[in-house]
Amino acid sequence: MSEKLRILITGFGPFPGAPFNPTQPLVGRLTRLRRPAFADVELSSHIFPVTYSAVDRDLPIALQKHQPHALLMFGLASRTAYLRIETRARNAVTVLWPDAAQTHARKCSIADGADAQRFGPHTAKLLRAAKGTGLDARASRDAGSYLCNYLSWRAVEAVNADNGPRLAAFVHIPPLARSGAARRKGFSRITLEELVDAGEAMLLEMVRLARRVS
Repeated sequence: MSEKLRILITGFGPFPGAPFNPTQPLVGRLTRLRRPAFADVELSSHIFPVTYSAVDRDLPIALQKHQPHALLMFGLASRTAYLRIETRARNAVTVLWPDAAQTHARKCSIADGADAQRFGPHTAKLLRAAKGTGLDARASRDAGSYLCNYLSWRAVEAVNADNGPRLAAFVHIPPLARSGAARRKGFSRITLEELVDAGEAMLLEMVRLARRVS
């Protein structure tokens, strides 16, 4: 490639029930990584407010601004004790739970048509990269029906559009060990440092994959 490879890394802000969202410090740490493998890679970041309108507004703006070749997204799964590498986005949205702006979705589907959109076979390689750091990481076919799934759907749409990123992936992370809620529920004590290690491994894999398709 004659130009720098560009990777956009995203996370979410706090939302009802999660006043601290560990995707924010994780994204910050990953964006600041300085490694020889990233010497000719431009890493950028965006933190989405946890609202449907913010995703619809901010994603096109971020894609236009950074023009990434690949999009690596993170979200918090507060009831999961391991990393979940999402393999698809479901055409589903909850009408029961409001977003952080207290807005309810008006219908149970995101768009007309397919029941789901797949990220692609590259998710298996990201899974291997994450597991290689020693963390419990598993493939997931259900990204839920809240903002993480909604962003996943919009990201796959962007990949399928002209002039969008060529690759996208979404990773659900568990609460951090510092969280009292995580300890009370008996979750394994995953630290931010461990998440950064796994995130770096997945980011390196995304760089390799994006070079092949860009």
